[in-house]
Amino acid sequence: MANYKPDLSCQNKLIPVNFSEQILPGTFKYALAHIVDNRLDLLGFDKWYDNDKKGAAAYSPSVMLKIIQFGYSRGFITSRRIANACETNITFMSLSGDVQPHWTSIASFVAKMKDQIAPLFTQVLMICDEEGLIGRNMFAIDAGGPAGCKIKSNASKEWSVTHE
Repeated sequence: MANYKPDLSCQNKLIPVNFSEQILPGTFKYALAHIVDNRLDLLGFDKWYDNDKKGAAAYSPSVMLKIIQFGYSRGFITSRRIANACETNITFMSLSGDVQPHWTSIASFVAKMKDQIAPLFTQVLMICDEEGLIGRNMFAIDAGGPAGCKIKSNASKEWSVTHE
């Protein structure tokens, strides 16, 4: 009879993780974290939170911006997917400092703060361009939000989708 090594997939394993070592210099995630923490003026968000004497502590706008912008850059356009990534993806855990906001908190932040967030997205891209972090061929900014900008066209739907 064959002798196999045991399947230990049900075993717990404690692996120490230093979140600061997960974000390496020279990467987009490092640039994003540095720009949000050091170059953006986030004081405009403070007026929305009146919880210094009562109420629960709010998630830091810098944390929310980092996970939302990084999520959008990776194609995560739903708050549920970003919240899930904060629980399961080491990069999101590192960017957020292991804060795991609920998807409703992410959705509420985006909905309430969309007028403050949109210019910051553009500002992050412009700073990345100034620093030479974006390729010089072309980049585009769609100010239409995560769902994209809806542009009327005369293209036929019949020819713009794939059919089996």
